Amino acid sequence: MDTIVNKVDAKGRVSLPSDYRSIIKELSTEIVCYRSLTAPCIEGCTEELLDKLAADIENSMDFFSQEQDDLTNLIFGDAKRFPFDSTGRIVLTEKLLKHAQITDAAVFVGKGRKFQIWNPENWEKEEARIRAEVLKNRPQLNRQPQEAK
Repeated sequence: MDTIVNKVDAKGRVSLPSDYRSIIKELSTEIVCYRSLTAPCIEGCTEELLDKLAADIENSMDFFSQEQDDLTNLIFGDAKRFPFDSTGRIVLTEKLLKHAQITDAAVFVGKGRKFQIWNPENWEKEEARIRAEVLKNRPQLNRQPQEAK
């Protein structure tokens, strides 16, 4: 995946980047989007990944807890399926566009098996914050030792 800027028209239509479409088409003909819980952006993924998230929440939290109830309300009560047309466009809702402060352009940011959609100016600031944090903390991946052959 990549970071790609696409135009948004007056009706809220935006083209999914072709790399994203090719990955999604292997699994589905639509994506699921919801307002991010932690940033002014839109979270996007396949239905399959959203189902995995639901199972993870159910398996890791008390089913009747307030925390589980709040989290599922915010994610699944907000999630909407978006089929894409033959040109790869989806029509984002006013609610999503408003949350992400998107008007005439949207930045698609790949995040492995999901992606985010940002206002370009907000993404520029967020990317700068992330880069500064990573440079300061210098994260390391823990590699498992390879077994002798």
